[in-house]
Amino acid sequence: MRKDEKRNKAIEDRPRAALCQPRKIADHQDDLLAVGNETILLIDDEPVIIDVARDMLEILGYQVIVAHNGQDAIDIYRRRKNEIDMVIQDMVMPGMNGADVFQALKRINPEVKVILASGYVMNKQIAAMIEQGCRAFMSKPFRLEDLSLKVREVLDSP
Repeated sequence: MRKDEKRNKAIEDRPRAALCQPRKIADHQDDLLAVGNETILLIDDEPVIIDVARDMLEILGYQVIVAHNGQDAIDIYRRRKNEIDMVIQDMVMPGMNGADVFQALKRINPEVKVILASGYVMNKQIAAMIEQGCRAFMSKPFRLEDLSLKVREVLDSP
C-alpha cells in the first residue's frame, strides 16, 4: 500500500466537526485564514505540488485525499463522492487533461465543486471550463492566504 493510500484510508475514520470559522494559525498570527474540516480531493501529477498543497490544506484543517492522475481521481470520486466536499485539480496532466477529468466528475455529480489549478494564466480552455460549472481558478504556486479564502468561498457557495 502506497503512503497516499494509507493516508487516505486513515481519513475515512476521522469524525467531522463543525469548525469553519476564520481563525489565526500559530505560524501565521498576522494572517486571518479561512479554515474548515471538509474533505478535499487533490488531483495533481507533480509530487512537490501535492506535498505542498496537501500540507497547506491540512494546516487549514481539511482532510485531503490525493490522486496522481485523472483516471485515479475519477475512480476515487466515483467510490467516495458522498464524503468528498470539493476537488482541486490540475489542468495539465499526462493521460487525461483537466477538461476531461472535470467532465467525468460532472457526469458522476453535476453539482461537484471544483477549483481548477494551473501554473499557466487563465486562457480560453480554462474560461470555457468556468462557463461549464468549474467554480474557480487558482494560479500555482498557491499562497496559503489565497488558498484558504478561495477554498472557503467555493465550499460555502450553493
